[in-house]
Amino acid sequence: MINRISSLFLRTKDREVLQEHSSDNRHLAAAVILVEAACTDGTFDEAEKIAIENALRTGFELNDDEVSHLLELAQSTQDEANDLIQFTRKIKDSFTESERIELIEMLWEIIYSDGILHEFELNLMRRVGGLLYVSDQDRGRARKRVLARLEANK
Repeated sequence: MINRISSLFLRTKDREVLQEHSSDNRHLAAAVILVEAACTDGTFDEAEKIAIENALRTGFELNDDEVSHLLELAQSTQDEANDLIQFTRKIKDSFTESERIELIEMLWEIIYSDGILHEFELNLMRRVGGLLYVSDQDRGRARKRVLARLEANK
């Protein structure tokens, strides 16, 4: 289903690049969720963009060109998406439990990257965590790990 949806928004060249990295369908789903987290508070600033790029680069071991292309694709897909179910389903079905928890950590990093925790972002984390079958405890531990890293980097 993600292939059909993403193909609606892809140019021919983009389809070829995405096919070269077929595991990127799951990466695209994750990137769309990360972009959604960045946009949930009504802004998508440079700090959030950099945080997403870093999360994609390290979390999925992508090079700069792949990160740039995936982020561009995720933004256009997120702009057109009506809901997150199609993306969270892809993640739930193709990520292991530890990968889903790692994605939750990425989401917390995006949310905290602008220095402000908005109530809409908290709501998103509860919804996404539930849809990904990540427990409240695991979401809480992931949040604490991110906060500890941010504190250590001050």
